Order: sequence, then C-alpha cells, then structure tokens
Amino acid sequence: MAYDVIVLGSGPGGYPAAIRASQLGKKVVIVERESLGGICLNWGCIPTKALLKSGQVMEYANHSKDYGVEVSDAKPNFEGMIKRSRGVADKMNKGVTFLMKKNKIDVVMGTGKLISPTKLEVTSADGKKQTLEAKNIIIATGARARELPTMKLDGKKIIEYRKAMSLEKQPKSMIVVGSGAIGTEFAYFYNSIGTKVTLIEFLPKTVPVEDEEVSKEHEKSFRKQGITVMTNSEVTSVDTSGNGVKAKVKTQDGEVTIEAEILLSAVGIVANLENIGLEELGIKTEKGRIVVNQYQQTNVPGVYAIGDCTPHQALAHKATKEGINAAEHLSGKTPEPIDYNNVPGCTYCSPEIASVGYTEKTAKEAGFELKIGKFPFIASGKATAAGATEGFVKIIYDAKYGELLGCHMIGYNVTEVIAEVVVARKLETTAHEILNAIHPHPTISEAVKEATAVAYGEATDI
Repeated sequence: MAYDVIVLGSGPGGYPAAIRASQLGKKVVIVERESLGGICLNWGCIPTKALLKSGQVMEYANHSKDYGVEVSDAKPNFEGMIKRSRGVADKMNKGVTFLMKKNKIDVVMGTGKLISPTKLEVTSADGKKQTLEAKNIIIATGARARELPTMKLDGKKIIEYRKAMSLEKQPKSMIVVGSGAIGTEFAYFYNSIGTKVTLIEFLPKTVPVEDEEVSKEHEKSFRKQGITVMTNSEVTSVDTSGNGVKAKVKTQDGEVTIEAEILLSAVGIVANLENIGLEELGIKTEKGRIVVNQYQQTNVPGVYAIGDCTPHQALAHKATKEGINAAEHLSGKTPEPIDYNNVPGCTYCSPEIASVGYTEKTAKEAGFELKIGKFPFIASGKATAAGATEGFVKIIYDAKYGELLGCHMIGYNVTEVIAEVVVARKLETTAHEILNAIHPHPTISEAVKEATAVAYGEATDI
C-alpha cells in the first residue's frame, strides 16, 4: 500500500512524528514490532515514575511522624507496586492507540526493514511479509540496554531495566551498576522499599553528566538514605553459580567482592540499528548512531531518523521535538533546529535532579567569565513546610552580559521547575529579567530568582 510517510517505531519520537505529519495532510502508517508508545511509555519513562511514586509514598509512611501523622505497620506490597506500574503503562498505551485512530494513522504490527528509500518490508510475528511504500520514511527505532561482556544479561540474576520493573518478588539485596538516570532511579526505588542496595559507578562521581556540586549532593543524599555508593569502581566479573550473584569490583583500594540476590546492569544504551536495512541503502552511521542534519535528514534523500538511534541526548522530549521537526520538514516547512544545549535533563529519584545548559566546568571551558548563585532549599519556606530541605538551585550567568548560561537543581519537585529556565534561555533572558520577574511565594520555583539574587549580591533570604 502507498503512503506519504512511513514511521518505523512508535516511541516518544515516532508517534508524535506520525501525528504531526497527519496534521499536515499526509497519509501516514506507523510500524511497531512490540507495543505502541515504545520503550518510554511501556517500559521506561512512564512506568518507572509510577514505581518511584510508590517508593516515595513508602518514604512518607516511614516518616509520617515528622508530619504529625501516626501510621502503624506500613510495609511495601511489591506485587501491588508492580501491578500499579503496569496498569499505568497499559493506560498510556491505550491512549496512543486512540491517538492513532483519531489522527487516521494506520498501524502495522511487525518488524520493519528498509529495502529502498521509499519501501519498507514488514514481517509480522507469524512470519508473514508485506511491503509498504511511501515518499518519506522516518526511522525511530530507539535503543536498548547495553550489555557488557563482564555482565551478560540472563534475565534472572543479571537483569536490565525492563526486568527490574517486572520482578516476581522483591529482592532482599541488589547491586546496581551505573549511576546515570536509570541506575539512580532504580537504586532509589528499591532502597526506599527496603532492598539493600549497592550502587557502583565507573567514573569518579555519580550522575556523571551533572554539575559537580549536584553530583556531590546526590551522593551524600544516597549515602544518608542507606545506599552503599562506590565510585571509581569497575565490575570485572560476576559469578552467578550460587544462590545470588558475586561481583568482583576493582576499586582504587584494590579488588573487593560484593554479594547480592540480583545485579541490575544500567551501563547505558545501544541504538537499535541492526537488520533495518541501513547497510544495504548506504545510510551513514557514526559511533553507533545514524548521522543526520539539523532537519533530521540522513544522507539518503527522503529518509529521516530521530530519537535514540541518532546523536545527542537519549531523552524522550528530545525525540519528540526531532520527530515533529522531521514531519514538518518533509511537509515543506522549515522547522527551527534544536539547540541541544537547551534540552533539559531530569532524574526522578528523591531528591530530584534537573539541569539545562552549561555546567560550571563547561562554561569555564567555553571561555565565559561567570557569576554563579546558589540557593539552598534549607532557606526555602516551601521546602521547609514540605519537610524536604535537601539540595539547592545553582544558576550560572555570563558576567559580561548577564546571559543565562545554565541551571542545575537537586531537591524537591525540581523536575517541574526546570522548564522556567529552558523558556528563559530560549527567550535569551538575562539575570535582570529573572530578578524583576515576580515569583510566587512560597514556592520551589522562587529558588531560581533567589539563586540569581545570590549571583548578583542582592540576596535577601540567605
């Protein structure tokens, strides 16, 4: 059957690309081999947040006396938490199915492979093949968990994130390898419900992409919560022959063996590029990602690529914007290219982490002279009332022009606050505008203004 656009993959990049193309008058088909919504909706962003909320509720119950509430015998119902998480994912999946119907987008379930710049062969689960044809193809195949030779995934004792959110029973102990967003979030969740967690990071600091001060605060908070944190440490081998796992870990002080029921490998992702026809069509790849221009075009005319299978941050919201840009470009529009230094990153542990733009280190490396302000949440009325005084907002300005270069937050609800800074940077806002924009009190968001006041020696609350 002939279409205007074929979208290969229905994740947070693929399905918005399909919808936007349909809105612009294109006849669209989306091809998905597993579940509409992709990894993010079914196994990533959404269901993990449901689990994290359960962990947070458990924390509230354990500290209810701090709020003047008596709760007795609170205990985690692990099966119930998993069931709720899956229910949230299923509900969202149904939502995407509805959106496909609403926007008159055809859905073909199966594994797709490009056989020409305008044709895609789809093999269904029962082995039947069909060929779809379109003027344009958008590749949105996403990524999967990276597997290291020293930690071969077996789905039982050495697992990745999908298994971590669908275990049959709660493990008494767990080793989490990798302290990026995925590893950090699972370490927080399992620790919050009573699993003994050891977090191992190869690099010198946890959440390694974040500003150094945020990493230090994060590590301090995790240790306070009872998580064993090991940085500058490498898992060299894992023995699964016994009841659990024994991981040999090379540290700066020598080799140690860590034992646990389960090891969760969260050491990054690998783009899904195999067997989709890239080599046959001569589509250029580099460092395991599809090379694209500012409009998401590959080197083969008519073929676009978006999301985790392309360079830059592996984030759902970045994939969504890339998908919309691709759909608009193939429809004859000129979308505004993405500023990848203004894509926010969020980690939903507790305290939360959110950041955008330059870190202090990268701003200095770029040659800026800086004005930096830091506002601690212990001085925030809203954070104090919420019983969540850990963390701070750190904001970075160019001293010469007052340009807002970056902002880094760790604390209560900061993933909701970071959007202000993203919009401010997009509008080329300076410190002057932030200082003169009246922020509501008491809120977490006013910490952005307060940190700015600190940077310019105008603080009245610390």
